[in-house]
Amino acid sequence: MFERFVHWEAAGGIVLIASTATALALANSPWSGLYFDAARTKIGLSWGDASFQLSLQHWINDLLMAVFFFVVGLEIKRELVIGQLSTLRQAVLPVSAAAGGMIVPAGIYALLNAGGPGAAGWGVPMATDIAFALGILSLFGRRVPTGLKVFLTALAIADDLGAVLVIALFYSSGLRPSALLAAAAVLALIALAPRLGLRSPSVYVVLALVVWACVLVSGIHATVAGILVALLVPVRARRATEDALAVVEDRAAALRANPHTDESLADDRTALDHIVDLREAAGGMRPPGLALEQDLHPFVAFVVLPLFAFWNAGVTIEGGPFGTLGSPVGFGILAGLVLGKQLGVWVFAWLAVKTGRAALPEGVTWAEVYGASCLAGIGLTMSLFVAELAFPDGALLAASKVGILAASVVAAAWGALSLHRRLPRIPHGGA
Repeated sequence: MFERFVHWEAAGGIVLIASTATALALANSPWSGLYFDAARTKIGLSWGDASFQLSLQHWINDLLMAVFFFVVGLEIKRELVIGQLSTLRQAVLPVSAAAGGMIVPAGIYALLNAGGPGAAGWGVPMATDIAFALGILSLFGRRVPTGLKVFLTALAIADDLGAVLVIALFYSSGLRPSALLAAAAVLALIALAPRLGLRSPSVYVVLALVVWACVLVSGIHATVAGILVALLVPVRARRATEDALAVVEDRAAALRANPHTDESLADDRTALDHIVDLREAAGGMRPPGLALEQDLHPFVAFVVLPLFAFWNAGVTIEGGPFGTLGSPVGFGILAGLVLGKQLGVWVFAWLAVKTGRAALPEGVTWAEVYGASCLAGIGLTMSLFVAELAFPDGALLAASKVGILAASVVAAAWGALSLHRRLPRIPHGGA
């Protein structure tokens, strides 16, 4: 399961790079007007004098990204219940590293922008883009210890949890209690639905959309709805393994005792009932959260995130990128992601180990942890998302995007170079 997760994230990172590069090229081409006009195109419904419309960019940022946050929520819950964050001893190292990787970059940015027009952007350099980070890590193949992959993944997931809390607490405004109460009521219905015998996926999709709509008008960013719904999805199997296997063995034996052809099977009601029992028993052993996570990962990696990057990474670079990076916003993000991330992650991880509260993963060295800390400075997707919330439009948003893109390139190159020098060599032809 973990190898499949890394594969999707790494492959998705390549598509994300292509989408980002295309967006930058279009935004600085003769077709930039068409690109920005398309992003602002209103899409929605109207009835009588009423209408509900969002721009194309907002549909992607508010609805499709809610699917991304839903998958993030599934990952967070899995890690909290049965994964690397499920016990205090396991969780201390990645959570400490993630905390440092958020506090130090935010502090650096805040110092450089205190009292200025860009002060609201302190949350931008706090996030790690797990797809890009694991994509770079995957380039080293078998040289990368499994423990380092697990550490970086758990760190990024803890980082995502922190980013969600920051968005919900600091980048939401004008709260509407009635909408929040409505969302809570529908969430309660989702939690009770299995006990009420509601099994159809379409029912849950409709309820999830209602939660999204309630959160959208509540003043909290709509993507938080994805996290809230995900936290209600069970991460353990609905059926005990021994019980399910007993059913499988019994029904399989019954089918073998009375062999059928494809034609005769269609007329044997008992045999068809056995097949239904087999399917339900096998499906009951598959945890719903894990099933949804695996099923949605390709869609998120190859559709949602590339679309988000394409419609959000486009920025017109006027006067050259170095002039933009010289602004407090651009330089604050660059310094926060490149320097703040590596210092915060490495130092807080070191403190957690030295105080005896955690231990390094087996086979992982401090030099390798430093390389992973540098990769944590790749903040593309989540940083762009927070930037859109912090700076709705204008020069500050443009400066933040240039800072994010430049920082992500530098962090990726710095981390890759550090790991290339420190990871063990695999002999040619070795296992």
